[in-house]
Amino acid sequence: MSQQPPEPPGAARLPDLAAPGGELDRLVREGARTVGAGAVWAVGDAGGPLGGGGHGALGQGPYARLAPGPDTLYDLASLTKIVALWPCAGVLRRSGRLPLDEPLGHWWPPAAGRPAGGVTARQLLSHTAGMLPYTRFEQLYGRAPAAIRAGVIAAPLHRVPGAAVEYTDRAAVLLTYLVEDLGGAPLDELAARWAWRPLGMTDTRYGPLDAAAVARTAPTELDRSTGAHLRGVVHDPSARLLGGVSGNAGAFSTPADLARFLTALLAPPPHLPWGEPWIAESLREQTGGLAPARGLSWQYAPGTEPAEGTFVHYGFTGTGIWVSRRLGRWALLLTNQVHHSRITQSLTDLRNAFRRAVFG
Repeated sequence: MSQQPPEPPGAARLPDLAAPGGELDRLVREGARTVGAGAVWAVGDAGGPLGGGGHGALGQGPYARLAPGPDTLYDLASLTKIVALWPCAGVLRRSGRLPLDEPLGHWWPPAAGRPAGGVTARQLLSHTAGMLPYTRFEQLYGRAPAAIRAGVIAAPLHRVPGAAVEYTDRAAVLLTYLVEDLGGAPLDELAARWAWRPLGMTDTRYGPLDAAAVARTAPTELDRSTGAHLRGVVHDPSARLLGGVSGNAGAFSTPADLARFLTALLAPPPHLPWGEPWIAESLREQTGGLAPARGLSWQYAPGTEPAEGTFVHYGFTGTGIWVSRRLGRWALLLTNQVHHSRITQSLTDLRNAFRRAVFG
């Protein structure tokens, strides 16, 4: 007999959960010890943050004396898909420039006659476009950005569009080219103009970061070519190859800025150019019954049912954000786990326990 999912904590109880030294703080403190990486967490609702905290150290060696906090900059890795690319797609959708269900080759000249011309923007956003599951850009196309762009657009499909859900960075990279062409500017400029500045996210930016920002940035992996840990330079090799600015990775942000972003998903400011109905459309099932179910850019949180309406996105470096409009709450848990190890089971366990405590 299957067990019923636990009841989520009521709205009245959430501030108690989030209180200093409360259940969430204890959970993250103990989990950070197991993970081996410092962690910053926060939870909130449509009114903003209800609580948060930080535990552990930013890293090993010279970083062991540095503690993570609300102004620590993290390499967001694939959270870039949410914080940068997804809002820009929303602006273009709302303005009528991005048709979601018309094959790209019918209206975007670079895709005409190419395999990518047969997929739709909705399929790219929901990871059902059938694109190749790997990048290997340098190996396949060299180091020139123009050659990489041509290679991504001309690449054969891995599956028939709409046949399966298969997460791939190639979808976000192709969407980057599409958004930049339609928006008439590089993605970093569009994201700052349409998402970060309107929300007061003054610490969110693409790298490489300047010296002052690097000093409060969580380090990621050792770069064997330099003998130093990557810090303020994007960890993801594909994004690094593209100059640090891509839709799949490359953005850096702080817990404080991400709290502003997540609060806006529950209470979109009227001046936000990608607010409703883009948020509502994205945070519902878009994969036609295929598993795992996804929205647009977002995925349903593992361990939950789609009817529960809890969405999440993770970043390879150790980052994660959750939101539930049904429950009216959001959460973030940021680590730089990849600085210590690529073995992530302990982080997965912490993420799942954190999600259960906040959302049920």
